[in-house]
Amino acid sequence: MEETPPPLLGSSKPHLEKLTLGVTRILESSPGVTEVTIIEKLPAERHMISSWEQKNNCVLPEDLKNFYLMTNGFHMTWNVKLDEHTIPLGSMAINSISKLTQLNQSSMYSLPNAPTLADLEDDIQEASENQPEKPHFDSRSVIFELDPCNGNGKVCLVYKRGKPGLAQDTEIWFLDRALYWHFLTDTFTAYYRLLITHLGLPQWQYTFTSYGVSPQAKQWFNMYKPITYNTNLLTEETDSFVNKLDPSKVFKSKNKTIIPKKKGPAQPAGGQKGPSGPASTSKSACGSGNPVRK
Repeated sequence: MEETPPPLLGSSKPHLEKLTLGVTRILESSPGVTEVTIIEKLPAERHMISSWEQKNNCVLPEDLKNFYLMTNGFHMTWNVKLDEHTIPLGSMAINSISKLTQLNQSSMYSLPNAPTLADLEDDIQEASENQPEKPHFDSRSVIFELDPCNGNGKVCLVYKRGKPGLAQDTEIWFLDRALYWHFLTDTFTAYYRLLITHLGLPQWQYTFTSYGVSPQAKQWFNMYKPITYNTNLLTEETDSFVNKLDPSKVFKSKNKTIIPKKKGPAQPAGGQKGPSGPASTSKSACGSGNPVRK
């Protein structure tokens, strides 16, 4: 059993400030953000790392190994307050080494001849000049789950050449809910920077896909722009349905300023004239075709 100390609010410890690259201060100073929380985790023991490597016949990359020796996993969340309601919004997570488990290659259902992930693989999605060769669900690749992404997909540590897995053969990929692969980074360190600088915004991994994030997530991106903001996320075509909100206006006090009504010009005592007062009088006097008697 892993010991989990109580969650800490904000940057209450210097080593956590370094772990989060100072992003806690940015969040705490943002309008409407509340309850920036880090669940502090103890460092992993070296024998836990060695045991994982022997069990899975894979060598962890040196940067990921150093990360686990500093903290056995990572979980940081933050909320926003709208009116009187607190809404969970940001979430950044790295699985502990005990939860760094291999994607299940067995049958998806406990039925005879049921399909496996390998059976569902799309062989048409091949590598291109700008995209490395995608991972495979069969023995050609070994895939471990780094982050469950709150059910929006999975960020995975991928050993491209199967077992035995060598540290230099690893990449970080995003597996979306439709089981399509999207390349993220070559190293864990680069991915961790992406995770922090995107503030854990909902569906941020989808900015690295061809179809991007949902319209609702775009709203949050407009309000809390990631530090390394991808300007291609919002194109001219999407401007028509994305409200570019100003957080300082959304979360400011609702005290209304009373504006005095303007009084209209004073009317004569005889009543209000019509829009064509004199003309209508003239028309009534001269409008008939009867001659005027002298």
